[in-house]
Amino acid sequence: MLTLVVTMILYVAGFIFLYGVIRVAVRHALEDLEVRRAEALRPGPPQERPFVPETFLAGN
Repeated sequence: MLTLVVTMILYVAGFIFLYGVIRVAVRHALEDLEVRRAEALRPGPPQERPFVPETFLAGN
């Protein structure tokens, strides 16, 4: 019985954790889209962006 209770608690906690991870990922994606939209609306020639950002492994 105790095993069933612990399993159910971990099962529910896993779904809560996944919900939080997906929510953070969506928030970051929307922020990135907002930045790209602002860059696209800026007048002038489009800026070339590297495939990998310069700060990819810089810790920020």
